[in-house]
Amino acid sequence: MLKTLSSDPEVPQHLRHTKVPTLAFKNARDVARYVAGVVEKLIRANDAAGKQTVLGLPTGSTPTGVYRELIRIHREEGLDLSRVVTFNLDEYWPMDPASIHSYHRFMRENFFDHVNIRPENIHIPSGTVRRREVEAFCENYERQIEEAGGIDLQLLGVGRSGHVGFNEPGSYRNSLTRLVTLDPVTRRDASGSFFGEENVPHLAITMGVGTILAAKRVIVLALGEHKAAVVRRAVEGEVTEEVPASFLQTHPGAVFALDEAAAADLTAFMRPWRVGPVDWTPQMEKRAVIWLSQKVNKPLLKLEARDFQEHQLYELVRESGPTEAIRQRVFEGLLSGICTRPGGEARQTIIVFSPHPDDDVISMGGTLITLADQGHDVHIAYMTSGNIAVFDHDALRHIEFVREFLDIFKLNTQRTAELDSKLRRDMDTKGPGDPDSGDVLSVKALIRQTEAIAGAKTAGVPPEKLRFLNMPFYRTGQVAKRELSEEDVRIVADLLRELKPGQIYVAGDLSDPHGTHRMCAEAIIRALAVVDEEGVRPEVWLYRGAWQEYEPHEIERAVPLSPEVMLRKKLAIFKHESQKDRALYPGHDEREFWVRAEERTKHTARVYNELGLPEYYGLEGFVQFSGQL
Repeated sequence: MLKTLSSDPEVPQHLRHTKVPTLAFKNARDVARYVAGVVEKLIRANDAAGKQTVLGLPTGSTPTGVYRELIRIHREEGLDLSRVVTFNLDEYWPMDPASIHSYHRFMRENFFDHVNIRPENIHIPSGTVRRREVEAFCENYERQIEEAGGIDLQLLGVGRSGHVGFNEPGSYRNSLTRLVTLDPVTRRDASGSFFGEENVPHLAITMGVGTILAAKRVIVLALGEHKAAVVRRAVEGEVTEEVPASFLQTHPGAVFALDEAAAADLTAFMRPWRVGPVDWTPQMEKRAVIWLSQKVNKPLLKLEARDFQEHQLYELVRESGPTEAIRQRVFEGLLSGICTRPGGEARQTIIVFSPHPDDDVISMGGTLITLADQGHDVHIAYMTSGNIAVFDHDALRHIEFVREFLDIFKLNTQRTAELDSKLRRDMDTKGPGDPDSGDVLSVKALIRQTEAIAGAKTAGVPPEKLRFLNMPFYRTGQVAKRELSEEDVRIVADLLRELKPGQIYVAGDLSDPHGTHRMCAEAIIRALAVVDEEGVRPEVWLYRGAWQEYEPHEIERAVPLSPEVMLRKKLAIFKHESQKDRALYPGHDEREFWVRAEERTKHTARVYNELGLPEYYGLEGFVQFSGQL
């Protein structure tokens, strides 16, 4: 039977070698459940003692899961929040509280409107206070916190620049609530929500580092691989103003709660044998030996006993040795994972699930081409429209093309002219960072769809083999998405029932900055659990999105790419013209997608070759689904 996603939070791993207590959970869902559980226990204990609970609250995608879980506990388990007092960390300035970008609106829509916190107990910095009154407002905010008895529990996220709240690098330890200038990295990371970096405010009002450190307890949440580097600096590095999150090392009640992706760069994850005894599973052995090979710059089969001894791997040799047997096992395991026929020898039906309309060719385009060329019945399921990622000028170009096309062939109608005017008006009157109208979103969806058709044809998959699922959770017109619904799961389950694939490919990474990949993967895994009972049990392989490849110790199947296949992959990526040259959502890597794709596959091939394995032009890596994301 197929394993399903866990319904109960995993027991966290208490990490060693950190300078502040740090908990690592399997995934973001378990982090949210743990943190919500801490909040729940605090509220219930204070209620029983007849006391109010004062919470410091953050915004952004990281705490959204916590808010959803608290809403569930309130509705289903009777958690009473009527005695809760809240103080939010920050707000952009200037900012209309009704704006879709306002943290006032974010908190209402994601939390306050769904629980029974009294309006008079809610405090959020104002984005409308006049400039000359900002200082007085900030002093009063501090005074309100003090009058409430101080913050019992402060929840935080951490930015890639190391900021907590909007305390950017250079913030003093004793800083209080104030107006600050946002770091360029912070503005760049926020650009997706604002439909462009140029629309992101330059200023914000934020609680200070000193304000945060005055809280009785602090939990810092960090999710995703793009946070791994700054998490390492915050919990294992020196306390420094350049990484404001590192000040939490000095707080006796601070805890970091991470998913495995955010914890990936910590010593306990990268080199666990350096911090204590480990269970030398085949996976851990593989990780250690590959690390050693790269550390001493030797191919696997040239590693010597003294290499293991000099790098604290004598326990591995003692438990799993001798040395020659260890290195041979790891070498042969990697070698056997190189697969030139990923679909197998016999023809079978295969579905490639692509969260956005270009993930298929960007992330596994070479394998897609190989599967099609080897005669398999390959289908591509585009799960979302990707329409929010199209620039207005691209939409206008297509609108103008249609208008001119109709004029040339004398096909123009009054209705067409009216629609043309409306579309232009919708875009002209839209404010910076505002969402598109429904009609404009339809145009942008069509652009992405036609690009996907062209890209798939280049990869060898004809239009009749493509499905555009247009999953409901994505249909918001904004970066923020709805919760996954049973309708989303049903759409995927129906496709699996219809095609009965022998093999499917799923974007299984955590690096997608908007969470779309994770939501799509969850929909697929839930759908697989449904059809599993009906006898539909395909082989499931996970691929990484456009942001990063799997590490060599994680890869279970590596598919070689020839120069010719790599060229076709790039040509397929080029068909996505609206994402070419400059994507609206480039993520944390500003290189063009085709550049990332080529360099990523070449890098993986180079790493394999340096480990002493056969040399290839490029390699795409995959991991077989094990029941957990």
